[in-house]
Amino acid sequence: MGKAELKIEIDEALLEQARAAHIDPATVFERALRERLAQHAPVQRAREWAAANAEAIRDHQDRIAVHGVFGDDLRTW
Repeated sequence: MGKAELKIEIDEALLEQARAAHIDPATVFERALRERLAQHAPVQRAREWAAANAEAIRDHQDRIAVHGVFGDDLRTW
């Protein structure tokens, strides 16, 4: 996997603190971005699934509105 160059702006004092602590901001940024994308991926897949199945979801909700939930007549609570 190749690397792309990215220009970002960062607080100078924060950058100096990172350098003094021998912390590579690029590594920290890349790790944080990977973590954030990992958190985002399931949400994005869920949105795509819901969009792809929107018609079936509406049909199901309409059926429930008309006929109720299966077994409603058998419930005692």
